[in-house]
Amino acid sequence: MRQPRGGAQPNNFTFPPVLKACSYLGDFEEGVKIHGDAAELGYESDVFVRNSLIAMYSKSGAVDTAKRLFDEMPDRSVVTWTTMIGALAQNGHPEEALALFRRMLEERVRPNRATFLTVMPCVIRSVASLRHAQLIHGFAIRSLLIEDLMVETAVIDSYVRRGSLNSARRIFDQMREKNLVTWSIMISGYGMHGRGVEVLELFNRMKCLMKPDHITFVSVLSACSHAGLIDEGWQCFNSMTTEFGIVAHSEHYACMVDLLGRAGQLEKAREFIEKMPIKPDCSVWGSLLGACRIHPDAKITELAATSLFELDPQNSGRYILLSNIYTSLGKIEEAHSIRVLMRKRGVKKIAGYTVIELNNKLYKFLVGDCSNPQSDLIYRELERLMDRIKEAGYVPNTNFALHDVEEETQVKSLYMHSEKLAIVFGLINTRPESTIRVHKNLRVCGDCHTATKFISKVTKRKIVMRDSHRFHHFSDGECSCGDYW
Repeated sequence: MRQPRGGAQPNNFTFPPVLKACSYLGDFEEGVKIHGDAAELGYESDVFVRNSLIAMYSKSGAVDTAKRLFDEMPDRSVVTWTTMIGALAQNGHPEEALALFRRMLEERVRPNRATFLTVMPCVIRSVASLRHAQLIHGFAIRSLLIEDLMVETAVIDSYVRRGSLNSARRIFDQMREKNLVTWSIMISGYGMHGRGVEVLELFNRMKCLMKPDHITFVSVLSACSHAGLIDEGWQCFNSMTTEFGIVAHSEHYACMVDLLGRAGQLEKAREFIEKMPIKPDCSVWGSLLGACRIHPDAKITELAATSLFELDPQNSGRYILLSNIYTSLGKIEEAHSIRVLMRKRGVKKIAGYTVIELNNKLYKFLVGDCSNPQSDLIYRELERLMDRIKEAGYVPNTNFALHDVEEETQVKSLYMHSEKLAIVFGLINTRPESTIRVHKNLRVCGDCHTATKFISKVTKRKIVMRDSHRFHHFSDGECSCGDYW
């Protein structure tokens, strides 16, 4: 973008739209050249140009360059802050985006509507705590933006994802206006918490006001599956086409397979797949394999696994699940062969971890983690706690332990799962009446789920666990999922 001979010289109003065009076209090489032109002409430090540069580099994935440009600015507008928060969020750094938002508030910069809509998804995607949702909600109120439909909907979503359904429902009920997204988020929230009755109540109310879309039906069908509402699930699935003219997608079929499978109707689930008018994808076969985790069946397990490995041979979770199912069926050699196959194909296992927040700081635990300063205390307390829950009736499920070691070692390896370490850390460092909240990046293992029920009983503590599939609310030896997960 050199100055044309005899033409007008570019200025600070010229560069932003050109940089935006480079971002839109994905021509980042040209964007870098234009950055050079802006610097040469003395406009690199202009706030409008700098904001556009940050946006351009963030879209190209060059977050470090965007961050350097941001840090070099002596004065930053709310647009600058919002742009940088968005850059971090869009490039997979939600925790850093939240930290930058807090820094923005500390520097007395007043967030605007765009800022809230940018930062809210970070609360949803990160392992942030309920406190972050409350903090952002409070600033939205003080900024007089809480009655903005999109902001209110984003606040509801953040509360739902952080496990505070009551807060989400309170805002939902107070809203003057609701759109399809608002209703769908609230319905989905109840579904994630296993509250099937509330899902159907809301869905019936919604149908009187507006037409649901295919996304809403995914939430409703998923909720019916998790709550064991088989008849209601079938009614919703059939009404999708007959009443609303919505063509079922693979997600809807996957929900129905999950619904039948969780209820132990594996043969019906298999027949349902055979009659599907579209080719079943990974979500459908994954639902069938997941059902075999609850109701082990060798024949259907192999059918689902074979189909999945053909469609997606690099998904590590399928191998681990299949190995665990074989173990539960007593097929130890087959379980071992699956793990060998996984290694031969170069499939990397996703490391499981559990996060807990304490005093505004996140603590991350891996299996067998000894990096925490309180590790010695954690393991001593864990040993005592395991003895207590054994006395209360807990029996370790070694199907979820290492398989090529002695039984005593298997049991000890179960004790070191990240969920248990995080919960014990919470028990040590929080008040007796407080609720312990932990976040697991994968599905909670069956043994940890059982152990946590017993822990809630013997310690008289409420424990909320969010895993990759749903929320589990443990209290007095019971879980909100009713072991239907």
